[in-house]
Amino acid sequence: MTSGSEPGDWLDRLHPVVLHHIVNTLGWPNLRSLQRAAIAPLMDGEDAILLAPTAGGKTEAACFPLLSAMEQRRWIGTSVLYLCPLKALLNNLLPRIDSYAQWLGRRAALWHGDIRESQRRRIRTDPPDILLTTPESLEAMLIGVKTDHGQLLGRVRAVVVDEVHAFAGDDRGWHLLAVLERLERVTSHPLQRIGLSATVGNPQRLLEWLQGADAGKRTGQVVAPGLPSSITTSSETSFLDGSRPMGLHPAGDVELDYVGSLDNAAKLIAALHRGEKRLVFCDSRRQVEQLGAALRAREVNVFLSHASLSAEERARSERAFAEARDCVIVSTSTLELGIDVGDLDRVIQIDAPSTVASFLQRLGRTGRRAGTVRNCLFLATRKESLLQAAGLLLLWGRGWVEPVTAPPEPRHLVAQQLLAVTLQQHRIGNRVWEREWNGLVPFDRSAAPIVRYMVEKGFLDEDDGMLFVGPEAEKRFGRRNFIELTASFTAPPQFTVLAGRQEIGQTDPSVLTEERTGPRLLLLGGRSWRVTFIDWARRRAFVEPADRGGVAKWTSGGIAGLSYALTRAMREVLLGTDPTVSLTRRAQARLTEWREEEAPSIVHPAGNLISRAGDDVRWWTWAGYRANATLAATLPSIADPVQRPTDFSVRLREDLTPEMWREARSSVGNGEILVLPDVDRRAASGLKFSVVLPERLAIATMAARMADLDGARAVLTEPVRLQLGYPTGGVG
Repeated sequence: MTSGSEPGDWLDRLHPVVLHHIVNTLGWPNLRSLQRAAIAPLMDGEDAILLAPTAGGKTEAACFPLLSAMEQRRWIGTSVLYLCPLKALLNNLLPRIDSYAQWLGRRAALWHGDIRESQRRRIRTDPPDILLTTPESLEAMLIGVKTDHGQLLGRVRAVVVDEVHAFAGDDRGWHLLAVLERLERVTSHPLQRIGLSATVGNPQRLLEWLQGADAGKRTGQVVAPGLPSSITTSSETSFLDGSRPMGLHPAGDVELDYVGSLDNAAKLIAALHRGEKRLVFCDSRRQVEQLGAALRAREVNVFLSHASLSAEERARSERAFAEARDCVIVSTSTLELGIDVGDLDRVIQIDAPSTVASFLQRLGRTGRRAGTVRNCLFLATRKESLLQAAGLLLLWGRGWVEPVTAPPEPRHLVAQQLLAVTLQQHRIGNRVWEREWNGLVPFDRSAAPIVRYMVEKGFLDEDDGMLFVGPEAEKRFGRRNFIELTASFTAPPQFTVLAGRQEIGQTDPSVLTEERTGPRLLLLGGRSWRVTFIDWARRRAFVEPADRGGVAKWTSGGIAGLSYALTRAMREVLLGTDPTVSLTRRAQARLTEWREEEAPSIVHPAGNLISRAGDDVRWWTWAGYRANATLAATLPSIADPVQRPTDFSVRLREDLTPEMWREARSSVGNGEILVLPDVDRRAASGLKFSVVLPERLAIATMAARMADLDGARAVLTEPVRLQLGYPTGGVG
C-alpha cells in the first residue's frame, strides 16, 4: 500500500539529533515526500520498497529512520547492512552515509573485493554500525575462515538493498535472497528488509520477492508518494508480461535523431553543446571504445567507463569527468545507476537500451540542478535501432515500465548454495539441510535430486547422516578459499592488458588470436595500443601506445533478445504511430521510408503476417526472441529446423502451404499446448555451476529461461494473414 505521513508526524518520530542535523548541517527546511512517508514504516520495523525517480532522496529516506531507530533502541555492533550491486556505487555512497552516522557518534565502513586486508581486520575487531557491501562479499564473510560471522553479523537488524530491481531481475537476486535467509539463521531473528528502486512496474510483487521465505507473513509497504495507489496496491495486470501503466505523464526534453553511423554520431557530439558536460550511453563496450576513439580524434575532452576497464582506470575517468566542465564521458550501463559524476548538462543515447527502466535511469542523470530539465538525445546509427528507440519512447510516452521478474528455475544456484552453506557450517545434516534457507523455494526439499547427484559425483561427501564438502568441489572451486563460489554469474574469460605495470583493462582472447596482417593493435580506454608480448599462461597482454587503429571486442553472455512489449511497440511504430517526442527531419524521413517500402511485407494491421521472399518464408509475429523460440519449438511440423528465431519473426518451411499452416495451427489450439525451446547441451555450460547439476536439469533451466509462454500464447490467439504467393492466401 502507498504510505503517507500526516504533517508533523516525521518531526515527532525522528531522533532529535538527526532532525537537528537535517536542518542545521544539511540546511534542509523540509524533507521530500518520500523521506517523510518512509519514517513511520521504517521506524516501526516494517519491510518496505521505497520507490522514487533517480535522485529522489531514497538513500536518506532509508538512513534517517534507521539511524533514529538505531539510537532509540540502542542497537550496538553492526546493526545495518547496506547492499549495492556495484562496488563503485558503494564507494560513492560511503562518505555520505558515514557523515550521517557520525551525527550520532556512529560509523559506517566499506567491505568489497577491492578493500585491503588491513581494513577488513579493523572491521572484524571494531565492527562499524553500518556496513556497506555486496551480496558476494557477504557470502565471503559467511564462508571465510578469517571472519567470525557470528560476532560480526550476529547483531544485524536491518538490510537496505539499493537498486533492488537490478538484483531481482537476474541470478544475483536469487543469490541475495538465499544469503539473507542464511544471515537470519546467524542473527536468530527476522531482518527488516528495505529495497530502494527508481524504476519498476510491479513494486508490490517486488516487495513480496524481497521478503523471501516470509513473504505474506510479515507487514510491508510500498512507499511511493506521488504514484497512483492502483500502481502500488493492485494485483491486477494491464499488460501481458505483468507490468502496469504507471499513469504518469513523462517529464523531460527528449529528441530522436537518425545519424546512420557511429562516426556521424561522433561528429554531431563534437559539434553540439560545447562547453557542457555530456554523458553518452552505449549498449556495448565495443561501441564505447570506438566512439571514445572517434571523439578523441576530434580533440574532444573524453573519458570512458565500462566493465572491462580496470577499476583504477574507471575511477580516474569518473573523477576527472566530475571535476571537468567542457567534456564527454562515454559509458555502458556502469554509470546508469546512482554513481555521482557531478552536475550533468546532457545525456545522449547511442541507439537504444532494451528496456524503459534502463532509459528512465539514464534520463534521471540530468535535470538535478534548479532551473534545469531532464533531457536525452537519441542518436540512432542503424535503421533497426531507430525503430527500437521509437518503440521504447512510445512505451515511455504512455508512462509504462517493465515488471521485474526473477529468472525461473535457478537450480544451479541451489547447487552453489548447498556447497556454500556446507563450507559455512563445515557440515550439515542430510535430512535437515533445507532449514538453512527457512523454507525458501527453490532452496527447499524439492532440491533433493540435486543433493543426491552432488553426493554421487563427489561434490558432497556423506557420512553418518552428515554432508561435507567433497573432493570434486575442492578440485573445481577450492582455489583462493572457494572465492569462485561467491559469484552467481559466469564471466567470459578475458586477458588483462598492461602498459608497463599499469593495468588498462581486459580484452577478449579472440583479439589476440585472430589472424591479422601487420602489428596487433587493440582499442582500450579509448586509446590505441600495440601488443608487444602475450603471457598465455597468466592470461596477460603487454602493450605500448600506438598512434591510431585497433580492435575492440568482447564476448557477451546471457540470452539475447527484446521483450514482447517492446517488439509490439516497434510494430505499432511501423504501422504509423509516432512516439510523443521530438523527431528530427532525418528520423522522420527514415521512419517514413520504413513504413512505405518495407512495412507492407512484415506488418499488417489486421494481424500477424506470414510472407515469402524467394525461398525464405517468415512468420512476422513481432513478439520478441523468447516467444518466437517457444513458437518454433511448439510447431516443429512447419518451423524450419535450421534457424535462429529473431525478435520479430520465425522462419518456416519453404514449402509451407495454407493447408499445412492451418493443420499445424489447429493442433496447438490457443496456446494450450506449448513446448519449451530446444537447447544445445553446450549452451548449458554458460550457466554458472552447471557442472554440479545433472545435464538434463541444466538444460531444463536454460530452456525455461529461453521461453516466453505468455507471449507465445498471445500470438497464437491472433489472426494471421498469409502472403505466400498462392491464390488461396488470406487470413488463417
